[in-house]
Amino acid sequence: MRNIAKYVGIGLLVMGLAACDGKNDKAAANDNGASSSQSAQTVNLMDGKLNFKLPAGMSDKSGKLGTQANNMHVYADESGQKAIIVINGDATSEALDVLAKRLEAQQRNRDPQLQVVTNKSIDLKGQPAQQLDTVISANNQSSWSSVVLSKVDGKLLTLQITLPADNQQQAQTDAENIINTIELK
Repeated sequence: MRNIAKYVGIGLLVMGLAACDGKNDKAAANDNGASSSQSAQTVNLMDGKLNFKLPAGMSDKSGKLGTQANNMHVYADESGQKAIIVINGDATSEALDVLAKRLEAQQRNRDPQLQVVTNKSIDLKGQPAQQLDTVISANNQSSWSSVVLSKVDGKLLTLQITLPADNQQQAQTDAENIINTIELK
């Protein structure tokens, strides 16, 4: 669980830095409009045991984070404000709801203004999972974070979706659209 918290923390840090980089995002927004005509692609990880649809405008950025860990995959748009981080963690016997509550407590320790929207059990096409949705605020900007915890072959799988939360309802809908494409085998 400590490694999961570390990787989620890294993901939040990357998103926070991207949100605070001071760049003018109008150019990125225009690019995203052009990219939206591209169709979503299917991501296949863990020898086909995890599949999900990557939204248009996002691509694999795993090698750009300077990590050689092959158990962490990062997908983001060019602005870095929209990201999906997938971590294939260690084996665990702990229940998913217990892990999610611990993750929530760790996030709250880092961000006392953390808004927890939901922490619930979900079903991913027949596979049990836990979903933790939060809103993180830093430097007058908010980010939506949906973390999905599940187990594959007894190992903890974490999928974190981070999106700008200027329009919280839209961010929640966009995250749900990605979560609804997740298939575990």
